[in-house]
Amino acid sequence: MTKPKIAKRVSTALLNSLGAGVVPRIGLEYIAVGRTKEIAACLQDLDNIAEGGAAFRTIVGRYGAGKSFMLQLIRNHAMERGFVVADVDLSPERRLAGGNRQGVATYRELMRNLATKMRPDGGGLAPLLEGWINTIQNQVAQASGMRPNDEGFDDQVEAQIRAVVKDIEGLVHGFEFANIISAYWRGYRLDNDRLKDAALRWLRGEFATKTEAKTELGVRVIIDDDTWYDYIKLVAKFVADIDYKGLIVLIDEAVHLLKITHAVSRQSNYDKLLAIFNDTMQGKAENLYTIIGGTPQFVEDPRRGLYSDEAWRSRLVGSSRIQGKFQDTTAPVIRLDPLTKAEIEQLLQRLAEVHAVHYKYDYFLTAKDLQAFVEEVANRLGADTLLTAREVVRDLITALNIWQQNPGTSWQDLVRSTAFISDGDRDPDGEFAEFTV
Repeated sequence: MTKPKIAKRVSTALLNSLGAGVVPRIGLEYIAVGRTKEIAACLQDLDNIAEGGAAFRTIVGRYGAGKSFMLQLIRNHAMERGFVVADVDLSPERRLAGGNRQGVATYRELMRNLATKMRPDGGGLAPLLEGWINTIQNQVAQASGMRPNDEGFDDQVEAQIRAVVKDIEGLVHGFEFANIISAYWRGYRLDNDRLKDAALRWLRGEFATKTEAKTELGVRVIIDDDTWYDYIKLVAKFVADIDYKGLIVLIDEAVHLLKITHAVSRQSNYDKLLAIFNDTMQGKAENLYTIIGGTPQFVEDPRRGLYSDEAWRSRLVGSSRIQGKFQDTTAPVIRLDPLTKAEIEQLLQRLAEVHAVHYKYDYFLTAKDLQAFVEEVANRLGADTLLTAREVVRDLITALNIWQQNPGTSWQDLVRSTAFISDGDRDPDGEFAEFTV
């Protein structure tokens, strides 16, 4: 077997994250299986976004089916292709709309997680602006033969910056956004860190009052619950103007909107999501791709899900009329079916190979071993239909850790041991009684 070449940092992130039931941000390409049509559809969307279009998708699947994995895979593909990406998990404190700045909290998290190929871990807003200004400076230097300290050099740089900013001014809230970008440039030009920091704070939605913004930057507006999405569209337009392909916004854990108990508040969030959907479909947004991750209940629950709103139901119900093995991957909703047993076994093989490389031992599992392992996990859960990638992956990593930490242990004995029997049937005196998978 050819061992995969994988950096220790990447294998550590993969094994630690998946072992805890969390989707890793890096290294997904080493273990990704299946989802060929779904990924192809999203990559086609990226091509459309790069040409100035916009797209909206809802990735639907039950817990553990791979929604978050799919979103992170798209995130990584997008960064490699030259997009700016931002992602957020919704929660009771982070919503799309709310009276206590929950919408702004979502915007702030998106800006905090803003990432590019050069800054894949987030915190990319300041480096993005710095890199843009440095690029313009290099262009001016090459075109004019001037040096940064020469008289008139900064004026030429500012002229190019104003040309980009002017393209934004005509959009909704574009004038204020353009003023803040210009303020950041002034802080950069004058080596005024306070002005630069104030501009970044404003762009990240961190000003709580208009008075504070007026004092620090001379502007009379701030990003609030009503306007935060307008600024997402401005960021998308801005990054496209400075030679990125566009902005990808990934919003996961949308089931938290379903859990809002107050009907009016829940409807406000659905209305905000509908406004985002309509903007995209009607061509009012440019270079923007919005992807929502949610459960079937979030979409289809007739009392509290999107289907409880007739406007939403009429837009989405058509995508569920074709059942069985066929799915229209151009529809707004992409439904993730459970991975097949063959795909799960392929996933486990790749993960086991990563584990072997990480801990520096010879890979030993056969196809029959993996099949037996999947069957044991399925039997423990009680039915094949309950088997999800998250559960079986976490179990495999735990079992491999137990095997690796106990030299001389037989893999077959471990898999067949009480480690895979429910707590009520477990023999407290069994050989592997102290291990829980």
